[in-house]
Amino acid sequence: LHCDIGNAAEFYRIFQLEIGEVYKNPNAAKEDRKKWHSILDKHLRQKMNLKPIMRMNGNFARKLMTKETVDAVCELVRCEERQDALKELMDLYLKMKPVWRSSCPAKECPELL
Repeated sequence: LHCDIGNAAEFYRIFQLEIGEVYKNPNAAKEDRKKWHSILDKHLRQKMNLKPIMRMNGNFARKLMTKETVDAVCELVRCEERQDALKELMDLYLKMKPVWRSSCPAKECPELL
C-alpha cells in the first residue's frame, strides 16, 4: 500500500508538470505551479469525482491510478506526443502493479519480471 501511495504522489506531480508544460519552461514560478495544482484538482473533481486532498492516502491513490484518470488528465495536456507518453507510462504502471504489491515477485508473478 505504501508504494501505491508513493507512486500515486509521483504521478500526481507528473500530471501537474505536464499540464504546465515544464519541459518547455523548467524555471516556472511558484504561483504557476499552484495554478496547475488547482487546475488538476478542479478537473479531477469534475471528471472523476475525486475531491482534492492535503496528503495522499490509499483510497485517493487507488482512484488516481487508473486509465480513466489519465484520459481525463490528457484533456488538459496540449501536446499529443506527451499525452501518448502519459498513457503509456500509466499502462506500464498498471501492468507492473502485481510486482509492486507482491512480497516475492519471482514466485508470485515471474512472467512480469
